[in-house]
Amino acid sequence: MKCYHCGCDLTEKDYCPNCGTDVSLYKKLMSLSNLYYNEGLEKAGVRNLTGAVESLHQSLKLNKSNIEARNLLGLVYYEMGEVVAALSEWVISKNLDAENNIADDYMNELRNNPTRLDTMNQTMKKYNVALKYCHQESLDLAVIQLKKVLSMNPNFIRAHQLLALLYLNSGNYPKAERELQKCAKIDTGNTLTQRYLMEAQHMQIPGEDEAKHISEIPSSKEVVQYRSGNETIIQPVHSMQPKGAVSMLSIGIGAVLGIAIACFLILPARIQAINSSNKDRITAISEESDSKSAQLTEYEQQIADLTREKKTLQSQIDSYQGTDSTVDSMNALMAATSTYLTGGASDIQTIAGYLEHVNPTKMGASATAEFTELYNSLIKLVGPRLASMYYRTGYSAYRDKDYDTAITDLTAAYQYDSTNGDALFYLANCYYEKGNTDQAKKIYDQVINDFPGTRKASNSEAKIAEINNAAN
Repeated sequence: MKCYHCGCDLTEKDYCPNCGTDVSLYKKLMSLSNLYYNEGLEKAGVRNLTGAVESLHQSLKLNKSNIEARNLLGLVYYEMGEVVAALSEWVISKNLDAENNIADDYMNELRNNPTRLDTMNQTMKKYNVALKYCHQESLDLAVIQLKKVLSMNPNFIRAHQLLALLYLNSGNYPKAERELQKCAKIDTGNTLTQRYLMEAQHMQIPGEDEAKHISEIPSSKEVVQYRSGNETIIQPVHSMQPKGAVSMLSIGIGAVLGIAIACFLILPARIQAINSSNKDRITAISEESDSKSAQLTEYEQQIADLTREKKTLQSQIDSYQGTDSTVDSMNALMAATSTYLTGGASDIQTIAGYLEHVNPTKMGASATAEFTELYNSLIKLVGPRLASMYYRTGYSAYRDKDYDTAITDLTAAYQYDSTNGDALFYLANCYYEKGNTDQAKKIYDQVINDFPGTRKASNSEAKIAEINNAAN
């Protein structure tokens, strides 16, 4: 265990041996976090996944950097079919500890199996569609979607629970019970599953008011006495059914036969008409789909042609821009040379203004040998004066905390005089003050390498250590 203040290894004492910080409460929090992690591990081992999630959440509340707890939470989510939640935990774990983290293996297993990842993605989309159908009260369509979801991801507990709830709503209690038992096998500690399961089992037990307890008790040779519910019925043994009842029974049977005949004669024709109508609709939809597919192909071809034309025009524009840049650079170099030949190095600011528009590096192949030779000759003559001027203005801007101007001038000062280590050091300080620590560290390293043993090099080392300590 390391000190949260200085990072030093802690001993059995209640204070840090390095900085003296009181770490007694910190140790208790870390121990309690590990205790919840072990509890979550035990619950996951007996498939109490819901309980494991609760324990691991408690562990991470106490110590968000508990990598083992976070990776285990991702595995539990994955086992419950919650792939998005699992990936979120593994990504956080990777960001907290990038080296030797087993979360890499878990994520790589998914990345290396794009079919599995796409299946999980389709699972969540279909589950969301099923929820939408439920809100629209299209419960049959929701059941169909949920069956597809479970065929692709059998461990998706929320899909099992929603499907069971739909079965309970439609009165299909045996199917609801089967779905909930599947949930219980995946997660033994899910209270919502247990609640639904109790409801499904309770609805399959007949109520006492519906049970009929019949017992025949012969009270004499003339009558039979029995009970139906809370009523006692006495019926003669040799009673005759009245003729009216027989007539009503015959009428009922005739009505049933008439309805059956009507169904057999009318229903097939009706079904055939519906099938024919559906075939016509399917044909129309297929033709419309083919037409749209053809249009889409045509549009894609047009987009490809326009993209190629755009690239051609852009390359032409770039070539024109390159030509203009080359001409501008040549004109600026000629003006700077003319100013130097006329007045020498006395008008150094004018020469500097011209040379700001000259950059042989960016010109590339368009910079001729004569152009490069003239530029190098002029720099040899006026470079020291330019470097001194830019260093003065850059250092003054640095003192005034105008870091943007200072960066521009100090960069030019070092460009014209690469032996000016002070310009390079203050340039790094400008980037540091602006918050660009990466660029600052890069320039501090350059100061250390190019000017070893100097005070500016030792100051650069101190700055780099300060930046690293702040990052940790």
